[in-house]
Amino acid sequence: MKKNSGGGDSTSKPDRKTIERNRRIHMKTLCFKLASLITHHDFKPCKEIVSQQDQLDLAAAYIKHLTEKIEKLKEMKEQVLKSMEASSSSNSSSIMNTAASVGLSLPVVELRDLGSSIEVILITGLNKNFMLYEVISILEQEGGEVVSASFSTVGGKIFHTLHAQAKISRVGVETTRVCQRLQELISYH
Repeated sequence: MKKNSGGGDSTSKPDRKTIERNRRIHMKTLCFKLASLITHHDFKPCKEIVSQQDQLDLAAAYIKHLTEKIEKLKEMKEQVLKSMEASSSSNSSSIMNTAASVGLSLPVVELRDLGSSIEVILITGLNKNFMLYEVISILEQEGGEVVSASFSTVGGKIFHTLHAQAKISRVGVETTRVCQRLQELISYH
């Protein structure tokens, strides 16, 4: 036991044990925040509890993946800008055709996990014949309820945007399965 020399000092420094406990709690909170930022449909769709080391490894791999994706998108952007500078016309159809020639292969499916809801963005060509009700039924079969759906046509492309939320918030929507089934649907048609 420690004895205070010189009287009862009520404003003493916290001991090492308290400092270490606070540091561990702070690190645990930071690791939890980091793990919550990783989109789970891109990486390990397992629902079991993973160790903190696995979460950190997963975050590092995800950051590396995003860095590579950013570099690829920057290259595509530079190519599109160079093509646009060479082209004197600036109408939207020539921009879309340039983007398609650079590497945007249609159809494109993008799925964003927003916690208790998801956003599905589909970009298709006018000649691609698929039914929107099939996409909605996939979302509903995987536990989602579509709350809004919209589309717009720009140039030779159709942009579909669907927002769905989980029917049962405890269960949620299986985003990896939704993404897989949407890819199968698109490749089938």
